[in-house]
Amino acid sequence: MSRLALLAGTVLALAPDFALAQSPNGVRTLAPPGAIKVEGTWSLGVRAGDFVFVAGMQGVDPATGELVPDPETRIRQAFLNIKLIAQSEGASLQDCVRLTVYVSDLKRLAPMVDKAQAELWGKPPYPPRTMVEVRRLFDDDIVEIDSVFYAPKKP
Repeated sequence: MSRLALLAGTVLALAPDFALAQSPNGVRTLAPPGAIKVEGTWSLGVRAGDFVFVAGMQGVDPATGELVPDPETRIRQAFLNIKLIAQSEGASLQDCVRLTVYVSDLKRLAPMVDKAQAELWGKPPYPPRTMVEVRRLFDDDIVEIDSVFYAPKKP
């Protein structure tokens, strides 16, 4: 057996299961390079047919694994984390078909969400969006955004 084949087999054997997981119906979990690291019983996202479902994203810096300190920058980072996962499956922000934004203070944070979204999307189409104020988010964060993208599989 060549060294390359042995190395490839070792890497695959040691790779985390969540990066390679697929359901019996073909739902495949996503863990693209450069994305935040997952700990626990969840996935960054999944591809199910022509749709990509992205888990609720916080403004975590993928390089450090820490929440970005500034609220406006944190909200932007949450959108950037979503964008990276969508792009890994061939979707752009304009392919987003659903956004749900959870914030800890609607009055204070909604303008920051609008600003980040306008800057990153640039121009329409903008996705349908629901923004909800919640009492508490994971890690006592200020924002979490989940999303769905339409990304037809390429033949």
